[in-house]
Amino acid sequence: MSSQKVVVFQSGNEEYAVSIDHVVSIEKLEKVNPIPHLPKYLIGLMKIRGELVPIIDFELILYNQSGLLNENARVVTMHTEDMSVGILVKEAKEILDVPAESLKQLGLMNYAKTKYFTNIANLENRMITIVDPSILVRSLDGIKDIQSYLENAKKEENLEVNNV
Repeated sequence: MSSQKVVVFQSGNEEYAVSIDHVVSIEKLEKVNPIPHLPKYLIGLMKIRGELVPIIDFELILYNQSGLLNENARVVTMHTEDMSVGILVKEAKEILDVPAESLKQLGLMNYAKTKYFTNIANLENRMITIVDPSILVRSLDGIKDIQSYLENAKKEENLEVNNV
């Protein structure tokens, strides 16, 4: 019997999860450098393990309200196919083994605005929506601008290091 290991977190009143294969770390929201003229869902950049990581407000994307004021808020840092990102969530809850037979695909997965929802884990007393972070990142308007900004920042950082 196979299962999928996921990191479960809360956003709004719902539980979501991403495969542990994508997760790098779970951090407190620390010093974030806001970047002007980038999309509203982007809180800014945070240095995590020496790398500049864009922090995305997941609650703002899903529910059009910011999760910034929540004292339990955490940043789930993830690798995607395109870049590393951190998503700000209401609370990071647990690591869970989800049995393959409890994963269900629902019609909502085909809804254009939530293509990044891949399955629902239908467990005995809870339902957890599984998120694919690579699809999430690619679905965001303006993500290419963020990638360009990060690439330029890395080039400038490398130039400074080489000129020292």
